[in-house]
Amino acid sequence: ARGPKRHMKRLNAPKHWMLDKFTGRYAPRPSAGPHKLTESLPLVVFLRNRLKYALTYHEAKMILKQRLVSVNGAVRTDLNYPAGFMDVISLANTNEHFRLLYDVKGRYAIHRIKADEAKYYLAKVKKVFVGSRGVPCIVTHDGRTIRYPD
Repeated sequence: ARGPKRHMKRLNAPKHWMLDKFTGRYAPRPSAGPHKLTESLPLVVFLRNRLKYALTYHEAKMILKQRLVSVNGAVRTDLNYPAGFMDVISLANTNEHFRLLYDVKGRYAIHRIKADEAKYYLAKVKKVFVGSRGVPCIVTHDGRTIRYPD
């Protein structure tokens, strides 16, 4: 009860992860990051359960620790990094790029994209305000603050 929760039971995991009931007691809890816990997909679930590039948690860990996976152009080694809506996940060895989109049932569909499309990142503007010294700013759905002085 003291401090942040560090574990998550498998049955309490978001349903759109599509984890089965019986392959363990726990599910990987997403780290703190740009997307909410209920609206994100940990990288280990992406590599192991969706792409089937790893059979086990340990194999997914080895892929990430070799710095082969980048999210939105930045290399991520955290197994539980929360990838979310419109994020571009790139794999270095295979030169594959994926964008996380929702299917019609609200689950994450892995959408394979080309390298030139992977350079673009789409974000929803949540807030517009004028910052210090009159510089206009926007805040996106994943918590980024973008200043756009003219």
